[in-house]
Amino acid sequence: MSFEKVARKLFRLVFPGKKPIDYSKMPNVTIGKNTEFAGSIDMSRAPNSRVIIGDDCMIGCAINLETDNAVLEIGNNVFIGGGSKIQVTSKITIESDILISTDCMIQDSDNHHVDFNIRKKDLQEWRRGYHDWTTHPSLPIKISHGAWVGARVIILKGTTIGEKAIVGAGSVVTKDVAPYTIAAGNPARMIKEIAEREVTT
Repeated sequence: MSFEKVARKLFRLVFPGKKPIDYSKMPNVTIGKNTEFAGSIDMSRAPNSRVIIGDDCMIGCAINLETDNAVLEIGNNVFIGGGSKIQVTSKITIESDILISTDCMIQDSDNHHVDFNIRKKDLQEWRRGYHDWTTHPSLPIKISHGAWVGARVIILKGTTIGEKAIVGAGSVVTKDVAPYTIAAGNPARMIKEIAEREVTT
């Protein structure tokens, strides 16, 4: 049984009487050939935002787009596990041949300001279905070709994970991860370089 069929069966068990949404028919959403999408996409606060997913992917995460300028681009042959969440206010790029495990969080904004006098207004804004994303910085995220992100990793704004790099489970990525390295910890730091023979295929 395919990933998508399993997800749809679970959906029917958890939400009896409701039909799963065909996100490929949403405006500004492109889902490629042979891609199985069993996650969710929320563009309700940003109807002009965009999601582009390539071919041969298996996507089980929740995707939230927060501004009309938000863009999520996912390449080909990408796996993103269930329980993961991607929150986009500017741009997040996930290139091809990438594995992202379960329960990860990827967000390109801090969501709240460090100044309490600004931050204290956030709850009332959320209650009105609005948030002023210009009050705190948002910086693009890039996960480069061939990377592997372990379970429960948090990837924060302005970071790049290099080509074929590996991020260990439970890590918090606050700075760039160099290509062909293994990084782990909070904050994530390089713990090993990957030998050339391990990355040639």
